[in-house]
Parts: sequence; C-alpha cells; structure tokens
Amino acid sequence: MLPIPDAFDYDHCGVDLVYGRGRIGELGEDLADRGVERALVVCGSNVGANEELMGPVREGLGDRLAGVFDGTRPSKAAVDAYEGLERAREVDADALVAVGGGSSIDVARAMSVLVSDGRSMEDLLAEAKAEGGIDPIRGGDTVIPMVAVPTTFAGADVSSGGSLLVAGVDEPPVGEVNRLGIDDPRAPPVEVRYDPALFETTPPKALAGSAMNGFDKGLETIYGRTPTPITDGTAVHGLSLLAEAFPRLGDAPDAMDRAVTGIILVQFERSTNVVHAFGHGFSRRYPVQQGVIHAILVPHVLRYVFDRVDARRDLLARGLGIDTEGLSEDEVAEAVVDAVVEVRDALDLPTRLRELDPVVRGDAPAIAEFVMEDAALSRSPDGLDPTAEELEAVIHEAW
Repeated sequence: MLPIPDAFDYDHCGVDLVYGRGRIGELGEDLADRGVERALVVCGSNVGANEELMGPVREGLGDRLAGVFDGTRPSKAAVDAYEGLERAREVDADALVAVGGGSSIDVARAMSVLVSDGRSMEDLLAEAKAEGGIDPIRGGDTVIPMVAVPTTFAGADVSSGGSLLVAGVDEPPVGEVNRLGIDDPRAPPVEVRYDPALFETTPPKALAGSAMNGFDKGLETIYGRTPTPITDGTAVHGLSLLAEAFPRLGDAPDAMDRAVTGIILVQFERSTNVVHAFGHGFSRRYPVQQGVIHAILVPHVLRYVFDRVDARRDLLARGLGIDTEGLSEDEVAEAVVDAVVEVRDALDLPTRLRELDPVVRGDAPAIAEFVMEDAALSRSPDGLDPTAEELEAVIHEAW
C-alpha cells in the first residue's frame, strides 16, 4: 500500500493545509497566532448537535470560541449566510470556523466575502426577479478570515468558487432556482484542518454520499481538458488511496486516515467537468445530495465519455490499480467502469435514479438543459462535444 505520514502541513497557494489525527486540539493556538480573538463556528444543525464532534472543536478553540451558528442547510441557501452574518455581528466575531460538509463550508465562504457586498437578501430577490439572474458576490475591502474543518469527503475545501440558493425562506430548492455565485480570490479559507478523528464522527450514510463527490474529482481531473503532470501526480495518487480505502471504511483502523489523505490530493488543482455538471443539474432541480447523484450516474457518464474519446483511460486504470497488460482499449475502459462501480457498491449507495424519491423521469429534458448550461461542462475532455439529447440519454440509462 502507498505510505502516508501521520501528520503534515502544506501551504497550497496561500491556504494552510493541516493534517493529522487529533490536530483539532491545536486550532485555538493557531488562531491566536493569526491574531484571531473571537471565532464563530458555522455548521448545520446535525453537526451542532453532534457532541462527539463539537466537544473536540470547542475544546480545541478554547477561549477563542465566540459562539456557534448552526443554521446552514444542504441547499446552501443565501438566507443562511445572511443569518450567519447577523450572528457573527452579535458575537463580534473576527473569524469563522466552518465545521462539517461542503454546504457549511460554502455558506461560511460566502459569509467571509458577503460581509462587504452591500446587497441585502431583499436586494438579491429583487435582482433575480428583475434581471432573471444575479451578479456574483462583489466583495469589498472587508473579508472575515475563514478556517474550514471538513468532516465529509465532498472535497470543496480549498475552492474560491461555489454558489448559494436565492429564494424566500419557505421556498424549497425545486425548479429553476436562482443562484448567487461565489467567485472572489479572497474566498478560500486561510486554513483547512483535516483531522481523521472528526470524520469518524460523521454518520456513515452522510459520509458515503459525500465520498463519491470527492472520488469523482480525482477521475475528472485526470481526463479533464487541461491536465498537467502535477495534477496527474496528485490525482492518480489520491485516486489510488481512495479506491483502496473507501471499501475498508469502518473495517480497517487506518482506512479513514488514508481516505482523508486521498481527498486532500484529488482536490489539488482539480478540474471537475461532466460528472459534476450532472450533479449540479440535479441539485438545481431537487433537494438531493450531489454525491448520491454522482454515485448513480458516474458509470453511465464514463461509458458515454469512453464511447467518444480516449479520456486517458490508461492513466485512470493506473490510479485504480488495474493491470492493463493484454487488454484492448475497450476492455480497459470497461475495467475502469467496473472498478468505479466496485467502490460505489462498497459504500452501499443507490444505483438507480428511480430509487430517489424526488426525482421524476419526465424532468430529464430540463435537467439535460441545466447540464448543458453548467460551466463545468466546458472543462470536458478534449474532443467531447455533448448535446442535450445525448445527456438526456445518459439520464434515462441511469433510470
């Protein structure tokens, strides 16, 4: 097996990546070194009620803990960011600590730059109604520094982008919803603290769903439009760790540590494209976890891609530990799909769209149009030129 260190620190383009079991205990000391006096924890209600997780977070922050805002939701609603900012003002917070999955990290990321945007929630709703769209967060001179403490495998930790749902408080994220984009060079966290012990406090179902979201980042970075030897190295190494560790989660004592290390690697300069565009298309229409959509669709998307382009299938096979000697190009492609399915099935995730209660097959044409419009599709493998009809066919194959 590939070796991994017990702990390491790495400066990734100005974001400090801190890895190690038990290192949440150093968070307060680290914030003190950064001049932070009052940190607001940003999380969802389930995380906030998880004492096994929040106990070490509170202890690690010590007297730097100013309060907790546990109002983030999986829909990543803009109203949650505004409520979180109000809470930050109440406790006079000078930093944010996002704890949990991608939704909490994205809401905190938005909060950090939204503080000086100048628009209210009512302004966003009026802009969406008048213009049919919303300008991204404008930002300003003031930014609240944010530290991310991920506890799922979504792999959205170091990004400067993302989006929030803009709708009324009681409106579900269903239909053609408006999104508030996050695209500010100051939006990434100043630090991401990866403690495998905290991941182990996440319920297995939530952890499994996020796993395929992160896993697919490794796949797509390899076959994306603009790979480099650097991204090849991190993605292949990360994919190898994830393919070996995910099926052993809960059974092997070192599996979580290896999986967390793999997630750090696959999001290094990631290049998400086709699979993530499908995930975005479904999440724009339904309140579904993107990782579950990824789990269902990724075998069908891979077959669609392999039918049209090479998609660097030999390098994918290397990352997945497949011996390609004597295999034809088609056999290598099918072996890659089989290996991905094996990882998915080991996580006990849904395999068909019809298993998801809110998903309606008749919505396939509209979802395909959403996918066609998604920015991630522009990073598809060179030579792949999708049509809405082809993407809709993939959805029907996954039904």
